[in-house]
Amino acid sequence: MNLSHLLEEHFRLLGPLKGALKRLGISTIEDLLYHFPVRYDDSAESRNITSLAKGDDAVIFGKVSKLKMSKGFRSRIAMADGMIEDETGSIKAVWFNQPYLAKMIPDGALVRVQGKVSERKKDGELYLSNPKIEKVDRLPDAKGDSLFVVRDEEDIESGEKSAARVLYPVYPESQGISSNWIYHAVQKIFKSGILDGIEDPLPEDILKKYNLPGIRTAFVWIHAPKDAKDASAARKRFAFEEIFMIQLDRQREKKAWKKNPAFVIEPSAAVVNDFVSRFPFPFTDAQSKAVADILGDFKKGHAMARLLEGDVGSGKTAVAATTAHAAIMTRPLSATKPGVRQAYGSLQVAYMAPTEILATQHFESFISYFEHTGISIGLITGSGCRKFPAKVPTYRNGEKHDWTDISRTQLLKWVANGEIPILIGTHALIQKSVQFKNLAYVIVDEQHRFGTAQRQKLVRKDDIHPHLLSMTATPIPRTLALTIYGDLDITLLDQMPQGRKPIMTEIVAPEKRGEAYEKMHARLSEGRQAYVICPRIDEPDPEKEMAVIAKSVKEEAKRLKEDVFPEYEIGILHSKMKDAEKEKVMGDFKAGRIHILVATSVVEVGVNVPNATTILIEGAERFGLSQLHQLRGRVVRSNHQAYCFVLAETRGEKTIERLKALATAKNGFELAEYDLKFRGAGDLYGRKQWGVSDVAMEAIQNIKMVEAARAEAVKLVEEDESFAHFPLLKAELESREKQKIHFE
Repeated sequence: MNLSHLLEEHFRLLGPLKGALKRLGISTIEDLLYHFPVRYDDSAESRNITSLAKGDDAVIFGKVSKLKMSKGFRSRIAMADGMIEDETGSIKAVWFNQPYLAKMIPDGALVRVQGKVSERKKDGELYLSNPKIEKVDRLPDAKGDSLFVVRDEEDIESGEKSAARVLYPVYPESQGISSNWIYHAVQKIFKSGILDGIEDPLPEDILKKYNLPGIRTAFVWIHAPKDAKDASAARKRFAFEEIFMIQLDRQREKKAWKKNPAFVIEPSAAVVNDFVSRFPFPFTDAQSKAVADILGDFKKGHAMARLLEGDVGSGKTAVAATTAHAAIMTRPLSATKPGVRQAYGSLQVAYMAPTEILATQHFESFISYFEHTGISIGLITGSGCRKFPAKVPTYRNGEKHDWTDISRTQLLKWVANGEIPILIGTHALIQKSVQFKNLAYVIVDEQHRFGTAQRQKLVRKDDIHPHLLSMTATPIPRTLALTIYGDLDITLLDQMPQGRKPIMTEIVAPEKRGEAYEKMHARLSEGRQAYVICPRIDEPDPEKEMAVIAKSVKEEAKRLKEDVFPEYEIGILHSKMKDAEKEKVMGDFKAGRIHILVATSVVEVGVNVPNATTILIEGAERFGLSQLHQLRGRVVRSNHQAYCFVLAETRGEKTIERLKALATAKNGFELAEYDLKFRGAGDLYGRKQWGVSDVAMEAIQNIKMVEAARAEAVKLVEEDESFAHFPLLKAELESREKQKIHFE
């Protein structure tokens, strides 16, 4: 047996079990060893049978007797029932639809049982209904040593015998597999001696410096701890290992990227200041610092790789436009001939957005910022291409535009010969057919991670790399940003524009929806506009989804028009609409022809209509906290007071707690830190999105560990970039690279 062996080579895996393992992402021996317990049940918390009462959720240890198959008198449901006995008494246990238990667990077997205590109406007899049951090797008071036996220090020192405590690992389960099966499978692996052949990838000096157990010890301690201290130490080790490996990968990427030649861009202060002065608002200190950071990177001679993280409405696009203008207006130094300036004029900028709606919006924003400069701007999406300025104005939906529709062939020709300095678009930007003449600067909006492979597609034939700015309005806790974006320098926009009022967020009970409508009426009567967000596009099939209560865009728009806001124009927007339809709706909304836009979360990212100051979110429990914050950010686009009404159909404690956090958080950064602390980064961001395990996500809450792992990774990469002195570390990184989630 070795780590790479498939489980089915050593275990009998029937259909349901095989399917469950696949859902859990377990296929090899190594996968199973890295499937860690989520908690440990402590036998010290178990109860004596005589102390049980109706309604208790109890854990008991005892002996099984009289376990047999039977059927209910009326329902004829297959059952198993029997008695559980301890030294204080006995209690009946009943399992519905699990008759096989009678064959699996023989009389006299020692078991651990956990379940709710119920009472028979007929005679008041207590029983356990459908409890979890698993065989154990011994009861908590068994004598002898065991990895699972824990004795209090006082008892050990005094030499007195006392009941031993037993720790039981509880693993993440899936239908068709139990925690108990996983535990016994892990023990079988341990008994095979496989741990003896595992070598530790972490350097010995790092293990000693941070008091981390070796990998063999850590596997035993995490799956079979003697006490909570050992389990904690093992989790710390595996968490440090994963964060350290991520940091090594990121730092190696960062160092390699900074070896790449790039255009040296040195704009004059006068050019930058003149462009900034034309904005209809003064820059915040944070925006000015962000511009300075980027312009500072432009001068270094190697390719920039920077993350600009700003809250919704903090002015990222203005920073992007200012630095794009600086690049275009500079006659740069040669990237290959020091001290020599290029013979040609403007460099080029590519601006990539995640959706056509957002790409079109950025195109329109850049037109307003650049209209005084005479600089040409292109737009390329799957739906078509445009160019600004136009010789002849374009009329679309009754509006005059200074851009014109052009063929893709013509646009690509102008980009290739340098006549279009700024090209904005979706992923169409990085297709092979798009060839830039002098691409110097790439801006990527809301892509989370613009990977190395994507960057490489934008490199010129002469190996000159573009400067890269990645932007996000998704609130990311500092520790997560340091881990996931370890290859990027980070700049924060943590100030809002002058005069911007904090949004007023109100949690509204469904029965008080009318009060929210009255407040919306007041804002609409002032000439403002509003969003209503629904979780669904269409109404659910009542026969298939009886339990689902969720507002749909189409039905809600119809109801609001007929019953609530008959005097106002209401439009709808959702992902199933054609791009031309979406564009018309957004155009009408921006022009004020639509007063209320009923939409799905398609408006979550970047949509900018300053006159819309109210948003009502239906079914808020169906959206993530980050998503809710992004949605309410749609109405923080002007100096008018903004309002957000949040309605949830469920009133669970966790739902209310999350919504209260949304209502009280001053900004997205505060909200992100709250969510990390109370629910974990995996809940907020989705660990699959980042390719980070649960145990590492837990550790990301520990800033000291993240900073320590980062510091060690930086040091090691600086001293030995090829890992020549760390072959085990190199092999581990190569193995992880094959399994890594790529974001290209």
